[in-house]
Amino acid sequence: MGDMENSKVCKIDLTGRIDSNNAPQMEESIMGQLAECKPESVILDASDLEYISSAGLRVLLRVKKTYADMRIVNVNSEVYEILDMTGFTEMLQVEKAYRVISVEGCEVIGEGANGKVYRVDQDNVVKTYKNADALADIQHEREVARLALILGVPTAISYDVVKVGDSYGSVFELLNSRSFAKILAEEPEKMDWCVKEYVDLIKKLHAIDVPEGKLPSRKTYIFEKYDRMKSCLPDAAAEKLRTLLEGIPEQNTMLHGDYHTKNIVLAGDEVLLIDMDTLSVGHPILELAQMYNSYIGFSEYDHENVKAFQGFDQETATTFWRRSLMAYLGTENWDEAETIEKKIRCVSYTMLISWRTKKENWDSVEDPELDLWKSQLLALLDQVDSLPF
Repeated sequence: MGDMENSKVCKIDLTGRIDSNNAPQMEESIMGQLAECKPESVILDASDLEYISSAGLRVLLRVKKTYADMRIVNVNSEVYEILDMTGFTEMLQVEKAYRVISVEGCEVIGEGANGKVYRVDQDNVVKTYKNADALADIQHEREVARLALILGVPTAISYDVVKVGDSYGSVFELLNSRSFAKILAEEPEKMDWCVKEYVDLIKKLHAIDVPEGKLPSRKTYIFEKYDRMKSCLPDAAAEKLRTLLEGIPEQNTMLHGDYHTKNIVLAGDEVLLIDMDTLSVGHPILELAQMYNSYIGFSEYDHENVKAFQGFDQETATTFWRRSLMAYLGTENWDEAETIEKKIRCVSYTMLISWRTKKENWDSVEDPELDLWKSQLLALLDQVDSLPF
């Protein structure tokens, strides 16, 4: 029966089997419903479709010829395989039916800007997305993860897409994996090992030159943040910050974009990078700024923030950040590293202040955390004359 989702879309259910025995009747029924609906687009719901033969496929072609904007949804694996083998998945939009799973009570092993990663059993994890309409996000992440793997980054590739609550998730096989955040929280004696592996992996990432146009520019992202927060600063300070940010060179260095200890996992004896949807290109300072925020920036005013996010205390976070930065820069002298850290913090506070201005009425209420970030940034702008290092 045709179902008018709105005045422009008609949804029709396909049921049972469509073969030479009933294809003419099925076509007559579909066309009759569409003539009544007079839609601009058509959705064929295959939730209850068990099988379709070549006669049924010809029916789909004729419907498609009349209604160019047509898609088939909730297609089971058997029917999808038929549509894929016959080329129909290239001719029209076909959406698989997704198995439903629950993450209630599951351990959170990773977390990023756009979702969380849960362990659902010993072998598998699922990344859930905050965006309810997440299929495009999932496809994007699968594509960039595949690109990263081809370019030499050790990462997991999703092998299934599932329905999780009102949104979707990607399933990965990660045998007995543990995040670096959990290792640091439970086995602090492994700090040296974690620092080494963490820095080795990010330096490997930053040694990759990505082919032109394959990933978005992180510098563009930072200027979006700057444009949102610049009104928080005095005009002279805002202008100097803009000049400093403009001085960051455009380059095709691969960046993760959300590189912290919850997104690095030990699976068996292999260290893997997960949560790849923020993959981008740019100067490493744009990566290090986000890293600083993960360990210090977000918890600078309230030290409980890092405990809630990473699972370890502020002292551990600060030690890990400083040792990682020194290892990344190739120095054992914190004074040398701190000079670079001041540059990094200029970008970090730009991101933090921009994030805060997303809050409703942010400029009309007292906000000691925002005041702290602004004062830190203003002090740094008096000390820093360039950002590249």
